Order: sequence, then C-alpha cells, then structure tokens
Amino acid sequence: MIMNYCNNCGSKIKFGEVPGESLPRYFCDQCHTIHYENPNMIVGCLPRWGDRVLLCKRAIEPRKDKWTLPAGFLENGENVEDGALRETLEEANADVDIVRLFSVYSLPHVGQVYLMFLADLRNLNFSTGLESSDVRLFTKNQIPWDQIAFTAIKFTLEKFFDSTSQTNGEAILGGYTKY
Repeated sequence: MIMNYCNNCGSKIKFGEVPGESLPRYFCDQCHTIHYENPNMIVGCLPRWGDRVLLCKRAIEPRKDKWTLPAGFLENGENVEDGALRETLEEANADVDIVRLFSVYSLPHVGQVYLMFLADLRNLNFSTGLESSDVRLFTKNQIPWDQIAFTAIKFTLEKFFDSTSQTNGEAILGGYTKY
C-alpha cells in the first residue's frame, strides 16, 4: 500500500527508518504517527455434512468460476468466528455451527492469513449468495480439484480429507512463501 498523507493530521508522510522500529514504516513528521501495515485476515468455514463438504463457485473476480470454501475478509470490530459465520451466510446462505479452528494458512507475499473453521451444516437449506454462482456438496472424489480457486482452500480441503487430520483436535498450519 502506498500512503501519501497522514490519516491522523493530513500532513504529507514519509517512508523509511523509524527509531525503535525494526522495519521501515510510513510515518508523519508533524504528529509523529506511525502508520503500520498489517496482513489482511481471511476467515471462513469448511462446512461438512457427513462425508461431504460445501463449496461455492465464485461469481466474482478474482478466480471467477473457480470453486472455494465460503470465506472472505474479516471486518474491523468483528471476531474471527463471527466473520467466518457471516461469510458462510453471505456466500452460501448456509447455517453452520463452528466446531473448531481447522487450518491457518499464511501468504506473506500478498499480506494475507487464512483462518478456516471446521463447521457442521445445521441443515441442507443452502443456496447461492451474491458472490457465488453455484453452491454444492462434494465428496472427496467429486471435488473439481483442478478448479479450486486458492492455494489456501486446496490446502484446507486436502488436510480435511486426510484421515489423520479429521480426528486431530489441533489446527493444521501451512503456508506459501514466495522465494
């Protein structure tokens, strides 16, 4: 992100070394505000019904017409569980109960962290939302693996269908580092 003006006082800001900071930052010489840049949090659910998972076909870019789990950006003032529930409702009109945090996936090169929650569908009354053109339940063998929208989603699905991951009570960690 490129910043030109301080959102605290409106003065022109600079980018560089700041005393007491380990990384270069945007800062304001006038009011001494440091403007931190932090990763975006993406939260969502891995909704399950028996041996099937609920996937959404994206109706928007990026990755339009590819399949994903219901997920999106966490809003300010929202806890991660509420954000995951909201995204699942918005994208799949699905009512779920969160079981536990399932996977954490870091994408440092684009400043994103995915938090995906294992969730149980309360019923089969799901449908497309504004950002989805199709919503379906898939078994492992039915998933269009070559049409999965994002690496974090593919990682989460692969770990879910790995028999040892389904019974493990700890979150699965993964990530991609651009070299």
